[in-house]
Amino acid sequence: MAADSSDKDSTATPSPVEDPSVGPNESEDETAERPSKTDADDTEAPDADSGAYPPALIATAVALPVVLVVAVLIAAVMARNMPTEHEPLVLGPVPAPAADGPACTTLLPALPAALDDYTKAQLVEPAPPATRAWQREDGASIVLRCGLDRPLEFNRASPLQLVDNVQWFEVRDPAGSASTWFAVDRETYIALTVPDGSGPTPLQEVSDAITANLPERPLDPGPLPK
Repeated sequence: MAADSSDKDSTATPSPVEDPSVGPNESEDETAERPSKTDADDTEAPDADSGAYPPALIATAVALPVVLVVAVLIAAVMARNMPTEHEPLVLGPVPAPAADGPACTTLLPALPAALDDYTKAQLVEPAPPATRAWQREDGASIVLRCGLDRPLEFNRASPLQLVDNVQWFEVRDPAGSASTWFAVDRETYIALTVPDGSGPTPLQEVSDAITANLPERPLDPGPLPK
């Protein structure tokens, strides 16, 4: 009897080893479908502390300083090209008996609005009659007066300069910073005061306006000084 019991025990089918991961209410099939802890650990999460930035953010950071520099340059160019506003010029009165005459009335509207880099300037009222002024960005000014008396310095020995068919007589400023040119061969005397360094353009353009609008007249110089 003891031998029979021993043989029975040795031939008995061993019971399967229980899987501790299987819950009491889970079948083995459900357990197989559940991902293992090892598989989940193999999936790498994004590293928030890696220091990497999105390409779009990098492109924006690079482009922004360039845009700011371009904007500053455009603003500088626009400011440079804008006309500079100056205070109105104050011109003192000088004797001009023919300022209201037909010659000045014809000439003034025909004068150009700009003489090279000088643009038309405003005058403080009441401005002397038959005057016109132009001003440069640095404040230098050109002044024209029409209807004047014959210059005291203009006599038969005075040297003249012909500019575009207009005969001019120059009187230097005693301070040496400007010259006043007198047109002496028209119905009335016209003075153009220009600062040194203005070049020939202002005198040429005013000469063109005089030639186109005022007929030439014979010279009438003063007597030679004694």
